[in-house]
This record gives sequence, structure tokens and C-alpha cells, in this order.
Amino acid sequence: MSAPHPDTGTGTDASARTGADGVQALDPQQLGAYFVLTEAVSLLQHQVEQQLHADGDLSYVQFQLLARLAHAHGPLTMTQLADGVVYSRSGLTYQAGLLEEAGLITRAPSLDDERATLVTITDAGRALLARLMPGHIQVTRLLLDPLADHDLDHLRDIMTRVRDHMRAQPPRSAAPRKHRPR
Repeated sequence: MSAPHPDTGTGTDASARTGADGVQALDPQQLGAYFVLTEAVSLLQHQVEQQLHADGDLSYVQFQLLARLAHAHGPLTMTQLADGVVYSRSGLTYQAGLLEEAGLITRAPSLDDERATLVTITDAGRALLARLMPGHIQVTRLLLDPLADHDLDHLRDIMTRVRDHMRAQPPRSAAPRKHRPR
């Protein structure tokens, strides 16, 4: 058996990288990619959140909702929005309520499906987005400017595969609840 690897705490051969629970540990290359990805995403999201709060007093989720609505061809349902921004329906309902109170969106029952609520961006919501976009683009350039066109193509292709693979997994809400010992 090999010695433990410093990055994973496990041996370097395949059998040694499988824990008692049967889950194979990440190899050093996978772990390194994971750490770089999560750090870059955290840095970008922090910068975006700071800019959105400073320039528009919006949360990241509120911005995502407005941006998706602005680019949609008509109203979206709350379910479509929740799926698109990867947010719980109850949390999204709360965020949408705040945006509606601020006059940035409207919500109305669907005429086609009585269970659905349709959400539309208002002119005030579009105006706020227009005011936020220059700063948002500047922050986004922190991620994109160091990359050549072929790097952007590779990044988009890789992240599309990752996103599609992760979206193909059952949602957390579909997993059975774990029972706590009493």
C-alpha cells in the first residue's frame, strides 16, 4: 500500500483512495481543480455581490431574477425562475416579494395554469438593470479579460458539460430525509 497523499489524506493507488463508505477520494489533480474553481467562483461572487449592493442595493439572487426576466421573451413562472437561479421556491418567493414591493417586478396568476405564478420585469426593473450593468460588466471582466478567445471557448464548453451533468442529477429535494437519532 502507498503512503498517504498530502492533498487527499489517502494513499495514491485506487484501492487506497476508497474510504470505508465506498466513496473514492479525489485524486490530486481533481482536488486541485476543485480548489481553484471554488476559489475563483467565491472571489467573483464576492465582487459581484459588493458591486450590486453598492450600486443598486440588490442581492445577487435579486439581480439574477431581474436579469433573467429582462432577457426572457415574456413572463416566466416562479418555477422557471427557481430552476434557473438554483434557489429554493420558498426563498425565491421571499426575494420576489421584495422586488415586487420595490416596483421592480409584477406577479400575477397564470391564465393557463392556476398553480403557476407569472413574473414580469417592470420598466423600473429594467432601468435599475441598465444602471447596474456597467459596474457588473467591469466586475465580470475580472474573470474574462485574462482569457484568450480559445480559452473562453474551452471554459464555456467545459462548464457547460459540468452544469449539464450536475443538472441531470436528482435535486436535493428529491432525496429521502435522513432521520436523526433520538
